[in-house]
Amino acid sequence: MTGDQGARREGTRRVAIVGASGFLGAGLAGHLRANGHTVVTVGRGANSDVRWDPARGVIDAKGLAGVDAVVNLAGSTIGERWTARRRVELRESRVRGTRLLCEALAALQPQPAVLVSGSAIGIYGSRGDEWLDEQSALGDDFLSGIARDWEGATLPARDAGIRVVLSRTGIVLHPAGGALKKLLLPFLLGAGGKLGNGRQWMSWVSRTDWVSAIDHAMRTPTVDGPMNLVAPEPVTNETFTETLGRILRRPTLVPVPAVALRLVFGEMADGTVLASQRVRPAVLEASGFRFAHPTLSSALRAELGRP
Repeated sequence: MTGDQGARREGTRRVAIVGASGFLGAGLAGHLRANGHTVVTVGRGANSDVRWDPARGVIDAKGLAGVDAVVNLAGSTIGERWTARRRVELRESRVRGTRLLCEALAALQPQPAVLVSGSAIGIYGSRGDEWLDEQSALGDDFLSGIARDWEGATLPARDAGIRVVLSRTGIVLHPAGGALKKLLLPFLLGAGGKLGNGRQWMSWVSRTDWVSAIDHAMRTPTVDGPMNLVAPEPVTNETFTETLGRILRRPTLVPVPAVALRLVFGEMADGTVLASQRVRPAVLEASGFRFAHPTLSSALRAELGRP
């Protein structure tokens, strides 16, 4: 069975997840299992169902036989200073692993119906107040280049006839990980504040909606190619700061100047926390997806358990 036949199948699915133990993967795996689906974990750990070692070019392709869908969340964390060595690691952990996976999937018989492969809205670069959707031009900075190559590494799967969804994810909100986990302690201590001038746009999504959107992409044959995985209402950093402070009932009077961020993080500051990306989830909305948390306030209250 090839193409989208598996996506149309009734009943349970067998889904392989690369990175199932991570912040995003764990949420997705829990959701799928709770809904009766089988999760096949792919990773370097001894407890993984399928052993995978991109650095050595090793993957147990036989362990992927019979899966209906694959979700690829491979990639080391962006949030460390970009030394020369770190730059290589950031790229290789995404590109080499994705290519290895896709070559293995292309050789399978039968093939999975769909691959949802990780990407990021960083592919657009920092664009000020410009609205961005899946048809927008791509950026030309360091993170844009990584994301281009990351998406390009899925070509063996697409050429083999597998539907490939490129999930361009924004800032995922949940206290268990990501940006929100890092912000909670300083905000709870009353040391929260805007970053830089606060005018940069933040395109975010609750982890609840992120999980649902990945599931939706697997089940919806019309979702193909780039898919912005962000909520429909991005906010400026200043608005994000004020909203989080209000929900936590803490002051937000300690701004962090851009010069201080650049001093600590170097170029990474301009590519991440100071970057401005005002992104619209056009493909998701056109495919009928409905966000449980379309506004920042509703997302933060739900994910933080603050009614």
